[in-house]
Parts: sequence; structure tokens; C-alpha cells
Amino acid sequence: MREIILEKLKDIEQAHELKVLFAVESGSRAWGFPSKDSDYDVRFVYVKKPEWYLSIDDKRDVVEEPINDLLDINGWDIRKALKLFRKSNPPLQEWLVSDIVYLDTLGFRDELARLQEEVFSPKASLHHYLSMAKGNFRDYLQGEQVKIKKYFYVLRPILACIWIETYHTNPPIGFDQLVAELITDSTLKSKISELLQRKIAGDKLNLEPRIGELHHFIEEQIERLTALASQYTNDLGDPTEKLDEIFRKYLQKAWIIS
Repeated sequence: MREIILEKLKDIEQAHELKVLFAVESGSRAWGFPSKDSDYDVRFVYVKKPEWYLSIDDKRDVVEEPINDLLDINGWDIRKALKLFRKSNPPLQEWLVSDIVYLDTLGFRDELARLQEEVFSPKASLHHYLSMAKGNFRDYLQGEQVKIKKYFYVLRPILACIWIETYHTNPPIGFDQLVAELITDSTLKSKISELLQRKIAGDKLNLEPRIGELHHFIEEQIERLTALASQYTNDLGDPTEKLDEIFRKYLQKAWIIS
């Protein structure tokens, strides 16, 4: 599959006249709870030729390829990525620490990763993950019969919020690390482990009776974290000058401007 993804990235570079700076896996495979039939969620950051940026008009700054059952691949222009990085965008922060890397050229990913803590906003990140948890809980885990695989898509953002509350840093991308470090109740941990093993083994985990222990934990934490989120304030510095330098540096490196 890796070869297919790399070939697709080459096709994108040629079709859109760009250079991919890095490409990684995101979603369930990167988080550590893929199913046997999970698709591949590939995300990348790219840079266009210098003249593309020299225009009085804004241009489309994303590349989105048609989604199929196997591959979901899209990317952001470097300038869009740097603007979102400045705002402590959590999905981008996750791309920078994904363990599944398909392409990483010129050192751009590592350079941004070194600045992660400098731009990290506990408020922005907490609100992002809490909103994700609330939305998935509301949409998929109501009633006596629920799509139990959706527990992962609520538990992970909740644990990310607890990590931010506890350590005041970006949460790790791996679900197993979040569970190991933050879940202390042995019964709860056992229920999560059992569900995770079923998902990885290929169990569809569709409609089943809701799991009381997980449900209670989720409801309790959403209520608590909602109150906590209102106490956070923005205290970010302004890294724009550094990010401007990075933009110019990789525009030059990608296209060998002398």
C-alpha cells in the first residue's frame, strides 16, 4: 500500500505542479485503532512554484483527491498550513507527530515540530477536542443501542483534553498511550482494552447495547471539561516572523532558487 500512496503523491505533484514537503497517515491508523478494512487517510503539505504566490487574487490552497474505499488523500498549501500552525491547529499538530510517514523531504516537518510547544494553545486545542467528543457522542452514542466503534471517537478526544489539562502540552497521537497514562480505573481500562482488541481483530462493532462504564465516564468528563474549557484564555505569542522565514526558506529549497 505504501508504494501505491507514494505513486499517487507523485501523480499529484505532476498534475498540480507542486512539491510535497511531507505526507503522513492520520485518522484511525495513526491513532492506533484501525479496523482490518480501514481506509488510508493520507494528509500532506505542499509548496507551489514561486510565481503561484505572486498574484493579486487568492487561490485555492488545498488539493483534494476523490475518496474511494481504500484511500482518502488531501493536502494543504504551505502558506495555509503555516497560518493554521500559528493558531495551534490540532489536526496539523497531529500530522507533525504521526508515526506513519510516507514522505518527508527537505526537513520542513521537523522544523515545524520543533516549534510546536511555542505555538501550542491549550484553549484552542481543548475546545477542538471537546467539540469533537461532544459531536460524536451526540450523533452516535445516544439510546440503548449504539454504534459501539464510535466509543473510540469520543474517548480519544476526551483523553486528549485530560492530557492538555494535566500536562499543558500537545497530547500524543497514540490512543494506547493516552489510555495507559490517564485511565487509572482498572474496570474502565479493561472495557476499553476489550473493545480495542475486537476492533483490531476485525469485528464490525456496529449496533450493540451501550457500555455502561464507558457511557458514565464520557458523560461525567464532558460535563467537567465543558466547565474547565471556559476558564482557559489565549496566551499565545506571535510567531509570524519565524513562520514567514520558514515559508521563504522552503519556497527556495523546494525550487532551488539562487
